[in-house]
Amino acid sequence: MKKKKYTQVLLFFIFFTVFTIYAQDKTHKLTSPGNINTIAFTLKNGLPTYTVNHNNDEVITPSSMGFVLKDEDLSKNFKVTDSKTSSFDETWTQVWGEKKNIRNHYNQMVVQLQTNDNRKRKLNIEFRAFDDGVAFRYVFPEQGIKDSLYIMDEVTAFNLKEDGQAWWIPGYEEQQMEYLFTKSSVSSLKVVHTPLTIENKNNIISFHEAGLDDFSAMMLSRISGTALKSELHPWADGIKVRDKGTFTSPWRTLQIGQKPSDLVESYLILNLNEPPAIPQQEYGHPFKYIGIWWGMHIGKYSFWEGKKQGATTKHAKEYIDFAAKEGINYLLIEGWNKGWTPDWYKNQVHIFSFTQNADNFNLEEVVRYGRSKGVEIIGYHETGSNINNYLTEIDEAFALYKRLGIRNIKIGQVGSLLNMKEYHQSQYGVRYYRYVLKKAAEYGLAVNFHEPIKDTGERRTYPNMMAREGARGMEYNAWSEGNPPNYETILPFTRMLSGPMDFTPGILDVEVKQGFPGRRVHTTAAKQLALYVVLYSPIQMLADLPENYDGQPAFKFLKDVPSDWEDTHVLNGVIGEYITTVRKDRNSADWYLGSITNEKARKLEVSLSFLETGAKYEAQIYTDAPGTDETHNPGDVALSSKVVTSEDTMIFNLPVSGGYAIRFKKTE
Repeated sequence: MKKKKYTQVLLFFIFFTVFTIYAQDKTHKLTSPGNINTIAFTLKNGLPTYTVNHNNDEVITPSSMGFVLKDEDLSKNFKVTDSKTSSFDETWTQVWGEKKNIRNHYNQMVVQLQTNDNRKRKLNIEFRAFDDGVAFRYVFPEQGIKDSLYIMDEVTAFNLKEDGQAWWIPGYEEQQMEYLFTKSSVSSLKVVHTPLTIENKNNIISFHEAGLDDFSAMMLSRISGTALKSELHPWADGIKVRDKGTFTSPWRTLQIGQKPSDLVESYLILNLNEPPAIPQQEYGHPFKYIGIWWGMHIGKYSFWEGKKQGATTKHAKEYIDFAAKEGINYLLIEGWNKGWTPDWYKNQVHIFSFTQNADNFNLEEVVRYGRSKGVEIIGYHETGSNINNYLTEIDEAFALYKRLGIRNIKIGQVGSLLNMKEYHQSQYGVRYYRYVLKKAAEYGLAVNFHEPIKDTGERRTYPNMMAREGARGMEYNAWSEGNPPNYETILPFTRMLSGPMDFTPGILDVEVKQGFPGRRVHTTAAKQLALYVVLYSPIQMLADLPENYDGQPAFKFLKDVPSDWEDTHVLNGVIGEYITTVRKDRNSADWYLGSITNEKARKLEVSLSFLETGAKYEAQIYTDAPGTDETHNPGDVALSSKVVTSEDTMIFNLPVSGGYAIRFKKTE
């Protein structure tokens, strides 16, 4: 009898154990509303993993998840305690942007985990499946921990099913994200920044993150083959993230499409951020501006005091007069304050004042003069990455701008490390940039960051975050070998997927006749016009010298083209080769088109079906004059016009590094 009872107990124990293991190995699947993308979570022997499918294609094979803390491992020995699913569907309106109304439609799954040890640590993983991609993040909830939490590593992997062509810039380099893009196989990567765009035979993917707040920015490192892994920027002491009691990671995002244009028209990154968190009166607003800037980069002026000083009261008034004459309402003046020397851009502790005028400059006088002409001054702070110095003066400096009625500011952080110590993309840097952004909102300032933390969509939550640099901009053409002809055809499918860029286009004197010998812009002038449509920013600089605009018929397009849009479409595009983008003005019925090519001349056939059916438009066309290309009379722009409708097709003959810029003005 005892033997029979023992056997029953043993069989029950075996059954219970097998059932428990089976239950824990259960796959939890989440599919997007249109059944396009599926993300599946599995806990196998206590190890959390996920996979991703796009239509019928497996994109990500089983990949690890979790974190390693200083004193415990949150990547293994888990059990599932609960799993919940839900759906969400809304359409929200951007304060400003490349598309006015955005649909946010996804299915969500929250998996709750707990470790199988005495600590019983909890970790929740939130998954979202959209038709344009998938995302997930980690939430370490409050669970009575009084000590600090130190994240030493994130083990999240992205194991690609197959190799592909990646477009990337290197991580941990001195110039941060200001590098040309390299195209190579995924299997050849080392450590790279995101967004990381990868093309394979069936689809195209962009890896990035959304909602980066009080965490370290993520790069991707290759483990082996086509297996990638999260790489968090460390603090100087090696710790990746420091927190108290709880933490929420940014969303790890995969935007997935069939062709490159699908990525550009995806708003997944914005949708993963929260609605505005600041009062409406503190929002920024789109505009175009000129600046005493290009002259400094090409050597006509200097950033510092002296005979060639660019930031003088006299020069400022001349620029204001030009802006007022041409109907441009904003002027940026770099170098107006004390502290600029020939060594300002070197990696050293440099001291700027943010309230004291440079010699030969009077900020209050310039602001008053500008106001009398209808031109606002944009504030400028260059920190030289000496953040300690900047934060001691930030309130006084912002208060000065508020008193003068200045509403916009550009803030630079030139230098390979903040305070000569911390990475810009580290948690220290993320905290610094977010602090400055919130502080600016307190003083009614909209921000344009240069040498920034990368964009992860926070402009939805903080609409005073207008634009940022975060890539090689126009200035590299002034004093280096420059950006090659294919560069601007890569940006929309890589860096620009994260958000707006202050690229500073608009150089009509592309041969830079007044600049350093041997330096030039590697485009035609018509391509410079097209960049205002192709490269999105709510603030667009007209970067050339005023004398290069004065009397130029092509300058009319730069004055006409808006910087705030109701809708955006990419009509065609191949990464590194060409792209054609159209955008509808938010404040009129007009559409604008920009089409550009790389170092190859090409013919493109473009349908105008995006125009309103039954309406007529005057197509005001700006393109390269006959015989023009990058090296033959590149500044010559041909103007023409014709009446078109949505049923028409246009043929673009693009020369080497050339472009088309068109305003479609509705006539009836």
